[in-house]
Amino acid sequence: MAESRPTRIWAMRVLFVALACGVVFYHLLPLDLMPARLAGPDLLTALCFVWVLRRPDYAPAWLVALVMLMADILFQRPPGLWAALVLLATELLKSPNRGNRDRTFLMEWITVALVLAAITILYRLVLMVLIVPAGPSFLTLMRFAMTVFCYPLVVMVSQLLLGVRRTAPGDFDHAGRPM
Repeated sequence: MAESRPTRIWAMRVLFVALACGVVFYHLLPLDLMPARLAGPDLLTALCFVWVLRRPDYAPAWLVALVMLMADILFQRPPGLWAALVLLATELLKSPNRGNRDRTFLMEWITVALVLAAITILYRLVLMVLIVPAGPSFLTLMRFAMTVFCYPLVVMVSQLLLGVRRTAPGDFDHAGRPM
């Protein structure tokens, strides 16, 4: 089993990039010719948070930064701003001094909501300081709320369909170090 461990990690990293590309592709499809009145969830950010909290080895920092930078460029957002904020948030969420394994799902959900609120506010403040048009605040608030509400669905899909489960206290990586 130790021989297949690095292969599984790299397969899951490829799956993470494929899912991110699928989400970006879906958002770029011209499904409606009129502008949206309602903002949908930021599935890419929710996916990053879920995978980093559940299995940090499947979504390392460099991969999260690469995926989010690609999304910034393709969504025509200020390049690197949202990517940097999501990268900082994921590193904060997976810091070793936090009891990630002992946390209930409700506490995880609240933590993700607070971190997402902080980076959303920081994003809007940076855009305001740099005098970059950011769109209506209502849509930003709606996107935040929709992302928080769809977080459990992203967790369910990741866990049940893709096998991205939390690390247990007795899990070891391929080199024999505790995870």
